[in-house]
Amino acid sequence: MAEEAKWFVVHTYSGYENKVKANIEKLVDNRKLHDQILEVIVPLYKVVEEKNGNKKEVEKKTFPGYVIIKMVMNDDTWYVVRNTRGVTGFVGPGSKPVPLSEEEIKNMGIDIEVVNIEVAVGDSVKVTEGPFEGSVGVVKEIHEHKRTVIVNLSIFGRETPVELDFTKMEKI
Repeated sequence: MAEEAKWFVVHTYSGYENKVKANIEKLVDNRKLHDQILEVIVPLYKVVEEKNGNKKEVEKKTFPGYVIIKMVMNDDTWYVVRNTRGVTGFVGPGSKPVPLSEEEIKNMGIDIEVVNIEVAVGDSVKVTEGPFEGSVGVVKEIHEHKRTVIVNLSIFGRETPVELDFTKMEKI
């Protein structure tokens, strides 16, 4: 079924993009739609801003007011997304959502490459980037649709689940 999934654009209230993303992901978990709604993204780009003489790297939304979703379009998924709080509708003529072409997706800078991960639940991994760089933990869950894993790391002497991107860790 995942082969039928296409990228769709959803219009949201301005400033609600991250809330809409979180709400759709929560609905996917609650309704067990992982095989139909595969990925929800708010494209971001990095900019260096200068404020009071200090330079700071910040992320800005590439398309304010829009969320991009990889999903299998059917009545259930349409209803779930369309009725998510903050969503004003799908982009397309009338009420018919139009999927993005592969060329449009590439032009938007969305990575459509499938990353194959070489780890399984129970494997030990080392964090290669981010605040936990160098930490070692055990994989507890793998979320291929989000390209993340949940790893238990020992933080302040406690086992703590941390979500890591596939690219920010390596198998030991």
